[in-house]
Amino acid sequence: MAAAEVAQETVLIIACGALAREILALKRANRLDHVALQCLPAELHNRPERIAGAVERAIVRARPHYERISVAYGECGTGGALDRVLREEKIERLEGPHCYAFYSGLDNFTGAAQGDIDAFFLTDFLARHFDKLVYTALGLDRHPELRDQYFRHYSRLVYLAQSEDRDLLAKARGAARRLRLKFEMRRTGYGELQKFVAAL
Repeated sequence: MAAAEVAQETVLIIACGALAREILALKRANRLDHVALQCLPAELHNRPERIAGAVERAIVRARPHYERISVAYGECGTGGALDRVLREEKIERLEGPHCYAFYSGLDNFTGAAQGDIDAFFLTDFLARHFDKLVYTALGLDRHPELRDQYFRHYSRLVYLAQSEDRDLLAKARGAARRLRLKFEMRRTGYGELQKFVAAL
């Protein structure tokens, strides 16, 4: 049975680990048994210069095993390096600069950009892992005085909610309190990610 299931997986999504839960939920909802998922560590976002190389290595390893490969990353601060790799490999990626934009919808995010210049964004993933990926990663647990340096240009924390999860909502509110920012929630659902996965 395991061999038959593997044989059905003809399409691979190479994705940011921050999208794993959402992509798996969309795979189940759309019954995409032919789609496999490989996630790279979400911590790569703290070193965006490493994303393109990591994606390229994953493509090279996977290419002999799949008929098609797609990449679920935004541009994510790679300075164009990711798109250069994908052009060379003739592989498409999820459109948009980052997950905030494709969850919000690209047109919505672009249209609100000027008004959101003071907003620090959280997704479900970042709300779930706020302590590790934001608070501790920025050293705020050890040096709380850094908060004023990192966040002096922000006045709001905007939680872009993919799901209706009261625990995550509470975590996002708690993150806003800890960063001393006003809290705002926008229920985005999966946005452009839903179309991207469903099209596979």
